[in-house]
Amino acid sequence: MTVVSGHQPAYLPWLGLLHKTSLCDVFVFMDDVQFLDRDFIHRNRVMAPDGKVFWLTVPVARKESESPRIKDIRIAEGGGRPDWRKAHWLTLQTCYGKAPFFREYAPFFQWLYLENRWERLADLNRAIFDQALEWFGLSPRIVTGSEQNFQGRKSDLVLEHGLRFEANTVVTGAMGRDYIRCEDFEAQGIRVVFQDYVHPVYDQGREPFTPRLSFVDLLFRRGPESAAVCLSGNLSRSAL
Repeated sequence: MTVVSGHQPAYLPWLGLLHKTSLCDVFVFMDDVQFLDRDFIHRNRVMAPDGKVFWLTVPVARKESESPRIKDIRIAEGGGRPDWRKAHWLTLQTCYGKAPFFREYAPFFQWLYLENRWERLADLNRAIFDQALEWFGLSPRIVTGSEQNFQGRKSDLVLEHGLRFEANTVVTGAMGRDYIRCEDFEAQGIRVVFQDYVHPVYDQGREPFTPRLSFVDLLFRRGPESAAVCLSGNLSRSAL
C-alpha cells in the first residue's frame, strides 16, 4: 500500500502536520500553491511561561515576489523593519530558555536565525520541516510540488498527487471534507482518509493547557519523547 499526503509549507508547524506526515509514504511539499496572508505559511504561535501566547510572523514582500505562489514569496528585508530573525530567536529564548530540553535543540535555531539570511519563505520553511522530521523520527519521501508541474486545484490537485505516485490511499486534513470529491478518488481505486487530529495534552508548566502551538512547545518540554506524545491517541500508519 502506498499512502500519499501533502500540505503547504508551514512556519514552525503544529503537531497535526507532523502526525499527518507520519501516515504517508510520499509527502508533497506544496510550494506551488498560492500564498495566503495571515496564514500559518508564515507565522505560528509560541507560549511564554506565564501563559501569554506570542505570534512569530515572518515578514513577506509580496510586491517584490515573482508570483503569488509560495515558492516565489520573498522575505521582506530592510526599509526600517526590525530584524525578524533576532526577534524570533529572542522570543524562543524568552519563552523556552528554562524548558528542560531547550539547550539540546537550541543550536539548530541559533543557526536558523543568526547564521542565515533567508531570501525565500519556502526555503526557510523547508529547512525547519526537514529538521522537525528528523527529530520526530519521520522519513517519508518528500516531493517538492513546484518540481512536479501539477495542474489541478483543490480536489483535483489532491487526486493528481495520488495518481502521480500510484497511491492506494490519500490522507487529507479534516477541512478536506469541504471540497474533496470522494467519488472521483473511488473511481480511480484510491481511498480517501480524513485526518482528525486529536491534540495531546502534556505538561506546559501551567494550566489550563494551550493547544495548537508550534511543535517547538512540545519539543523543548519533552525532548526525545516528543514524537510519541505527538502521535499518541491518533491514527497510525499501520492502521490505514
